[in-house]
Amino acid sequence: MERSILVCGAPSAGGGAAADWAEDEARLRGLPLRVDHGGQPDLNGARTAVMAVTGLSPEDAVAGRMPGAALPTRAGTWTCPLVMVRDGLARPSRGGGVTLGVDARDPADAAIGFAFDSARLRGVRLHVVHAWALPSCAAELPFGVPEADRATWEDHEVQLLADVLRPWRAKYPDVPVLEDVVLFGPSHALLHHAADAALVVVGHRPGAEWGDVVRSLVRDGSCPVAVVPS
Repeated sequence: MERSILVCGAPSAGGGAAADWAEDEARLRGLPLRVDHGGQPDLNGARTAVMAVTGLSPEDAVAGRMPGAALPTRAGTWTCPLVMVRDGLARPSRGGGVTLGVDARDPADAAIGFAFDSARLRGVRLHVVHAWALPSCAAELPFGVPEADRATWEDHEVQLLADVLRPWRAKYPDVPVLEDVVLFGPSHALLHHAADAALVVVGHRPGAEWGDVVRSLVRDGSCPVAVVPS
């Protein structure tokens, strides 16, 4: 079966916006578009899909009801990126960039590769966000964290992210990259820095439940969310 973009779900589940986004993506990648109107995607077809796109109604997003909730728990069967598009989202302008959430201590290579390739295809900048927290020893300091210590810790995080991205920058030399290391929780950091993005990308471990980051991005974000299995 040829590679394709797979659209999952009916328009009543937010599929209208998802179908529009998938159509644009298929045109961008020069791939055929396939539509599965069932409640759950055809996993045999999904194995040959470059990505699956599914819709989500605003009511479901607010309530935290994620589409295809069983998909991540089917180990070994769901291997392509899943793009969730909340119904009612406007089609992004061509100038919107791609935002990638990365844990520099445990980077998800599949998500990084997907984000770089998405930015390359669109001819836009890739904004990479690494959220970090102060080490546990900071809580034991009686007079707060000295600025010199904070700067040292932050410099270390910057270096970690640079090391993770170095081979990807070499592989995609034409993709401009903005690296951001922020002292926020991951959800807050990505929502803030993806406000003007056309797409936000995060990784996901197969078999794991939907995390707070994905739920927050779908519920409160302003663009489609690509969840890439590790």
